[in-house]
Amino acid sequence: MSIEVENISKLYGSQKALNNISFKVNKPEIVGFLGPNGAGKSTMMKILTTFIEASEGHAKVNGFDVNLDKQKVQQSVGYLPEHNPLYLDQYVREYLGFNAAIYGVDSKRIDDVIKLTGITPEAHKKIGQLSKGYRQRVGLANALLHNPDVLILDEPTTGLDPNQLVEIRNLIKSIGKEKTVFLSTHIMQEVEAMCDRVIIISKGEIVANKTLKELRDDKEQVVLVEFDYRVEIIFLEKLPHVKEVVNIHDFVYEITFATSEDMRSHVFDFAHDNELKILQLNQKNASLESLFRELTADTKAIQE
Repeated sequence: MSIEVENISKLYGSQKALNNISFKVNKPEIVGFLGPNGAGKSTMMKILTTFIEASEGHAKVNGFDVNLDKQKVQQSVGYLPEHNPLYLDQYVREYLGFNAAIYGVDSKRIDDVIKLTGITPEAHKKIGQLSKGYRQRVGLANALLHNPDVLILDEPTTGLDPNQLVEIRNLIKSIGKEKTVFLSTHIMQEVEAMCDRVIIISKGEIVANKTLKELRDDKEQVVLVEFDYRVEIIFLEKLPHVKEVVNIHDFVYEITFATSEDMRSHVFDFAHDNELKILQLNQKNASLESLFRELTADTKAIQE
């Protein structure tokens, strides 16, 4: 188990930023850590990277206790904080060489991480001359210098343009094939594109810890159906498990069912039994963004 968190709580004075949180992350796995601003995400990441200590509970990274084996935890973790701390006046190779010396890493590793993160074309430049996307790559290269088993990334795609987003996303997915990646983000499309599982936190507590499929399967289902003529809504409300029927336009209806069961066959059978002709029939998946809003509704920000 790469990350084990058991009953972690964190208090800032009388304010509880984390409240009895427990979860595990395997290797290799990419897990998205989601939550509104002030939900406790950065606090949890700082605990896992030994920057701060929890008020209660225990946590292990790569088998090492974050309080008792801090140095071993730090050797096991590559950390990219939200505000990527870089020396802008240093050249890329100079910066990586400086950190390699601190880590006690062979200088040959610098070429490996430069190639891995795709910064070879920019490696001769000063960091201050690089685009935001390449600066993020340098941060990732630095996090990977000591070849850690666990990567903890806090908002790694913030401020990137669409092309840079795709590049960083593909890089993280590639790394996640061999390592544990635990990342926070506010960009739901990135979570859907990269993550194997999501942990959603709200008011310092975990409100979901599931794969995307499991998360969607727990919720109601929406079916879009188009008939060849107008059908009375009250007629469609006779379908089993119907929660709501809305006439979207013309002869197209959006039917919400209070079940995770695939209801398309029921709609088809209902139409056949009542001599209705279906022109199209589609299942409409709930977006991760809508699920996130539902799970974190009425959240009041607390200090991270």
